[in-house]
Amino acid sequence: MSSFDQLIAFERETQALGQIAGRLGWDQETMMPRGAAPQRGEEMAALEGVLHARRSDPRVAEWLESAEATDEAGAAQLREIRRSYERAVKVPGDLASTIARVTSEAQGKWAEARANEDVTAFLPVLKEVVALKRQEGQALAAGGNLYDAMVADYEQGTTSAEIAEIFDAMRPELVDLRARVLEKPLPQGLTGRYSDAAQMELARRIAVAFGYNLAHGRLDKAVHPFSSGSGLDVRITTRTNESDPFNCIYSTIHEVGHAAYEQNVDKAHLLTALGRGVSMGVHESQSRIYENQIGRSRAFTGWLFRQMVESFGDIGVATEEAFYAAVNRVQNGYIRTESDELQYNLHIMLRFDLERALMLGDLQVEDLETAWNDRFLADFGYAVDKPSHGCLQDVHWSVGLFGYFPTYSLGNVYAGCLNEALRRDVPKLDAQLAEGDTSAATGWLRDNLQQFGGLREPKETITHAAGRTPDHKPLMSYLNAKFSDIYGL
Repeated sequence: MSSFDQLIAFERETQALGQIAGRLGWDQETMMPRGAAPQRGEEMAALEGVLHARRSDPRVAEWLESAEATDEAGAAQLREIRRSYERAVKVPGDLASTIARVTSEAQGKWAEARANEDVTAFLPVLKEVVALKRQEGQALAAGGNLYDAMVADYEQGTTSAEIAEIFDAMRPELVDLRARVLEKPLPQGLTGRYSDAAQMELARRIAVAFGYNLAHGRLDKAVHPFSSGSGLDVRITTRTNESDPFNCIYSTIHEVGHAAYEQNVDKAHLLTALGRGVSMGVHESQSRIYENQIGRSRAFTGWLFRQMVESFGDIGVATEEAFYAAVNRVQNGYIRTESDELQYNLHIMLRFDLERALMLGDLQVEDLETAWNDRFLADFGYAVDKPSHGCLQDVHWSVGLFGYFPTYSLGNVYAGCLNEALRRDVPKLDAQLAEGDTSAATGWLRDNLQQFGGLREPKETITHAAGRTPDHKPLMSYLNAKFSDIYGL
């Protein structure tokens, strides 16, 4: 075997082990007995130790030195394996294993603290996670910007300064549009109760309508919706609220966007470094365009209205147009995942600034709740009423995902560019969406972006699909046009 072939064979086994680690994480969120958390932490730490040893194996460096690629995919494989290796050798193996163990345990402690509205119970383990992630960040940064090194884990090729520049450009427009919308009467919302079973049945129908292949996936419930896996086994979760079926519906569509990306990567890349989404920002572009530009469009909500009436009977709104307005209501709220498109990015900007301050040492864990509450009041104009609506609402920090949050808004920016191109290339899209047929939209995304997996760098992936260098202008044009129309601005 050539050096290239040996490297790819070794990488394939590493990727398979990574999938097993992901399945353990899925099980912990969905099926695992609560009392198993300490043992699961040890299991995750042991597996992470094996993975770290493989990713930093000296043979990888030797193979990379002599391996020669014969095509674009081979060159991309070497690029991604080299990036993984260079990262792995900077982080001590015992630190990687400790982070895996502590974050696995912290996840359960976060869920319990959230349920009990008890920030104090969560702070000790969060402090431990933050300290460990700072150590990791310092190792990765090698004297550079610690937080930039963390962002690179999720959106390679983008710095926190670039993100801040985008956010600073968007924030004034978002605040102004939000203020004008909130001056208008609030559209009628849904009324009644919606059984968990009926919501889950509808969620499965919607998932299939968006192209999710249940022969290679499954839909379960979790505290915090997520997608897990790649290739032939891609699983999603959602959650239900008997007074708010939109929570379940749009969480499902969002996670289907992630899952469809993974399911649609060219099978030639299965269990390779190219066999999954290239970055979290690009990943989020898929979940957000599925959820928002497609799922919350006037055309698709007309079909969804008929499905809702069929499933639940009287839902409190009588027409498709009133339902469209209900889906896109802009109102005060605390929860990022339940936020409307207009206010969502303000939630992300808050988290971006706080987690960057935590990592750089400008904010201490003991002061996080106060800092969160103060910033929320300043940005949204009303006070946080309980911790599960504040700094305990998201799972991310408990599992060490620092640098992840800004990719949500980058995903929105990317989705704006993709939607502009999609609408240009598929001019009759709305007529199909009105019948619940998303195939033209999802097929365009599959052919222009999803099938390539990690073949190209993130910004290049979007540029290739959208035909333009990504920036925030298409997103802001879309938001201004949509909400000006709904609210008569």
